[in-house]
Amino acid sequence: MLESDFQAKLIRELKTMFAGCIVMKNDASYIQGIPDLLVLYNDKWAALECKKNAKAKKRPNQEYYVGLMNEMSFSRFICPENKEEVLHELQQAFEI
Repeated sequence: MLESDFQAKLIRELKTMFAGCIVMKNDASYIQGIPDLLVLYNDKWAALECKKNAKAKKRPNQEYYVGLMNEMSFSRFICPENKEEVLHELQQAFEI
């Protein structure tokens, strides 16, 4: 599966799971390494970096921004192999 296909399916799933959320696609050319998606839900937010699979290469600065944004709120690398786990963690983070 291509990363773009995974990302499109993930966005649909996020909008179903978190009714009324806003999912924004970030422009990586503006800040290298910034996560692909920003999810706004009620008074919380999350950043998700999509990967086509668990072995996909990470680009420069991605680890840094995912870590930084996780300290601020919630951020993860997400791929088909860990999708259920990450969505479960996100659901818990949005409920607190």
